[in-house]
Amino acid sequence: MSISNRAKEIKRRRKRSEKLTKLKKRLGKATKSEQVEMARKIRDMTPGAEVVIANWGLAAVDR
Repeated sequence: MSISNRAKEIKRRRKRSEKLTKLKKRLGKATKSEQVEMARKIRDMTPGAEVVIANWGLAAVDR
């Protein structure tokens, strides 16, 4: 039996949250090139990427 759409959505949200938490933890020691890569990963991962990038201060590094 397959999983319901709501359960899939919750699973995706939790996984996204875990990934963002790991990226945020690594942000402090990241070099400029790593920060650019983080911004790219965030854009691929989440629909609200630009807000997250702005809040984390990656906007100036990325563009």
